[in-house]
Amino acid sequence: MEGAKLAPSRFGGEVVGQLRQARTAFVAAPIGRILSVLVLLMIVYVLFVLLTRIFDRGGGYFLQIMIFGVANGAIYALVALGYTMVYGIIELINFAHGDLFTLGGFISLFLLPIVGADESKAGTAAVILPLIVVFLATMAICGAINVTIERVAYRPLRHAPRVAPLITAIGMSFILEGLMFLWKGPFNLHYPNLLPAASFAIAEATIHLRDIFVIVIAVILMIVLSIFVSRSTLGKAMRATAQDQDATELMGIDINRTIAATFFIGAVLAGAGGTIFGLYYNTVVFDLGFSAGLFAFTAAVFGGIGNIQGAALGGLLIGIIIAFSDGYFESAWTQVVIFGILILVLVFRPTGLLGMRVPEK
Repeated sequence: MEGAKLAPSRFGGEVVGQLRQARTAFVAAPIGRILSVLVLLMIVYVLFVLLTRIFDRGGGYFLQIMIFGVANGAIYALVALGYTMVYGIIELINFAHGDLFTLGGFISLFLLPIVGADESKAGTAAVILPLIVVFLATMAICGAINVTIERVAYRPLRHAPRVAPLITAIGMSFILEGLMFLWKGPFNLHYPNLLPAASFAIAEATIHLRDIFVIVIAVILMIVLSIFVSRSTLGKAMRATAQDQDATELMGIDINRTIAATFFIGAVLAGAGGTIFGLYYNTVVFDLGFSAGLFAFTAAVFGGIGNIQGAALGGLLIGIIIAFSDGYFESAWTQVVIFGILILVLVFRPTGLLGMRVPEK
């Protein structure tokens, strides 16, 4: 969907253009050709080993791993959408976004007892309305916090050297982590198990209703976001701001309002993702956003940062890759694999899987 691409020209005009020039020079060099061949051979070897282990362990185990990967990837996709929207608008990597995801889990955990949602009502109709209230309240609070962060920390530095807002984003990440540490401590917190425990079997794989819940909610949110960006007036203003802020301002569009709305929507998705994570895994911890944020950022780059469908696809693929790495290989290799993918994408295809090509500057 063309309308869901936030920045057809401004996105990557500087960063991706420079990366492509560096990549072209590197790949054309003899060492670049050798490295390309080695990377290709390594990928072929890993795929061969993976297929061997898939056949050894059977189709039921494969389906089980795939279901878990898709559910996990749906959560990463929600977080990745926030990264891709903010970068598409103002070319800022908002490192605090992963901590907003964690904050969503903390806020919803705080609100659940207030609305009367406890484990004694798990899997019953009595938790539906409280969960809806918690979801909406958490998303609104996270959105308001992110808008405040944008207004206080990022907007004054919008025309500063690029490193200034980047360092500020890292600082905001540490501030949010510190506040959550002071609020709940360094412990893994139990999140109420409110989703139905029912499950059914398909080809020796057990599919829980919680898996379906996570996937369905995430897909609905991503579809709503895509339609909103493509068809609403504010969505069109966001795409115009991403393409050319000066021209957009001359057309009478308030770019400050548009950028604030982008931060709000990104945090809404992060808050929903944090709540879904808590319901799915039944635990949250103050530094959860560090690893989840890095994985989600990798997903955004992998799919094509600045492209909504690309971020969603990247999140799903990263979730599946993580599940396959944990399930068929050593889990200690998972982070190596994920960040190896990030480096390879930046070197060989900086626009990502669905990213658009832009003229080099």
